[in-house]
Amino acid sequence: MNILELFNYAFFRNAIIGSLFASIACGIIGTYVVSRRLVFISGGITHASFGGLGIGFYFSLPPIISAMIFSIFSAFGIQWLSRKQGVREDSAIAVFWSLGMAIGIVLTFLTPGYAPNLSEYLFGNILTITVSDIIALIVLSIVLVMFFVLFYHEIISVSFDTEFARTRRIPTQFIEYTMMLFIAVTIVLSIRLVGIVLLMSLITVPQMTANLLTVNYHKIISLSVLFSFIGCVLGLFLSYYLNVPSGAFIIFVLILMYFLFKGVKNLMLRTSNRAITESIKQ
Repeated sequence: MNILELFNYAFFRNAIIGSLFASIACGIIGTYVVSRRLVFISGGITHASFGGLGIGFYFSLPPIISAMIFSIFSAFGIQWLSRKQGVREDSAIAVFWSLGMAIGIVLTFLTPGYAPNLSEYLFGNILTITVSDIIALIVLSIVLVMFFVLFYHEIISVSFDTEFARTRRIPTQFIEYTMMLFIAVTIVLSIRLVGIVLLMSLITVPQMTANLLTVNYHKIISLSVLFSFIGCVLGLFLSYYLNVPSGAFIIFVLILMYFLFKGVKNLMLRTSNRAITESIKQ
């Protein structure tokens, strides 16, 4: 079956459209996460969401909705413990990370009837994205773009120097808690792409790749969205032809892109330094 024939299938079209809007959301949120050095907080929220999945399975609730609510409370809990209660940030992350995983494991085990299929949540399956998932990602992307347009300068200030932003009377607490909310929602809505286990890479690796090319915040966001989408599409096609899990292969492609750009940049720097050295000797 050739590439064009794949588009005849609704599930494949859904996967491509879902990848586009997930890339927009992850590109925007991931840039904030990387610039604020919140990668491990994002990892804590990601794994804490497993507790919400367990609650959903046990009480027969929509798993994504329960995971989203639990993730939002975990995100706010990490922020509250580390900012208001004097708990070290890494310790606060560990509390909610382990709490979410423990709740998820226990409630999933106690869920009556057949054991729920956790593979698409743990490891992702981009082909399981539904129309409702796409609509949710579209709404999230629109809201994120609007929020960043309205508070772009405030977000940049908070991203790089919270104390300075506070002296400028920027509502840092509002920005921080709102962004934590967006991080939690983005993580949960992107779980179907690469799964809980690998999701942290989706909101960090494209930004790292973009940062190799520019230090401009706006350009990093744009390039992150582009790299995320390219990685998702290439990973989807290659996983189909190689018959391997799509989520893992998407991350593999993104990491391969990072090392490729890193290698090219290092080669160009060495070539430039060599040329400068030779011109000085002459």
